Amino acid sequence: MSGHSKWHNIQAKKGKADAARGKIFTKLGRELLIAVKEGGPDPAGNSKLKNVIAKCKAANMPNDTINNAIRKASTSNENYEEITYEGYGPNGVAIIVEASTDNKNRTAADVRHVFDKAGGNLGTTGCVSYMFNKKGVIVIEKESTSMSEDDLMMLALEAGAEDFASEDEVYEITTDPADFTAVREKLEEAGLEFLQAEVQMVPTTTVKLDEKGIEKMERLIERLEDLDDVSNIYHNWEE
Repeated sequence: MSGHSKWHNIQAKKGKADAARGKIFTKLGRELLIAVKEGGPDPAGNSKLKNVIAKCKAANMPNDTINNAIRKASTSNENYEEITYEGYGPNGVAIIVEASTDNKNRTAADVRHVFDKAGGNLGTTGCVSYMFNKKGVIVIEKESTSMSEDDLMMLALEAGAEDFASEDEVYEITTDPADFTAVREKLEEAGLEFLQAEVQMVPTTTVKLDEKGIEKMERLIERLEDLDDVSNIYHNWEE
């Protein structure tokens, strides 16, 4: 996990996230809806909902907004299903797109259109997922905690984390998906706040791009993020 510069320049990333917050909250609201439909509105008995709530909090979604979305989901007639697309970006960069949709044909056409317009290729199921491992990832901004690196590392590892990495501005904690909730809750109990907390697809190898490839890749990611149905995008581009 260590070595890549995904979390370089946190302030710039925060500014970009702030600008897109409305869209992010809408997508998270849909994730809350799906979790409630699958396991009920009580996070105590619904681990998926509990994890989505943690993701919402990491995105600075207010508690009132989270609670209102859960309440609304309990009585909603909306039904969404989760679907995953796999494909390639410039220079063979592997891309996984997770979406939640009430119309699979529309979403598939939208995702394919974005890949085609950005010079990528939408592939078949399994074409790139073998290059990723599913992992719990918790990211903590260094300046948000007074805990020492050693103490935080010991806390995470004792809670069941697989790996602990110190990057320029953040600590990145990796877990097995089955241990993610327990590790996250232990860190929450210690009063830690997260920049990110979710189970995601982590690449086993990365691809570097030249300037032209970076422009294409950024455009492809941006257009995918603009699609309302797209909830997560994973890739093995070494940013």
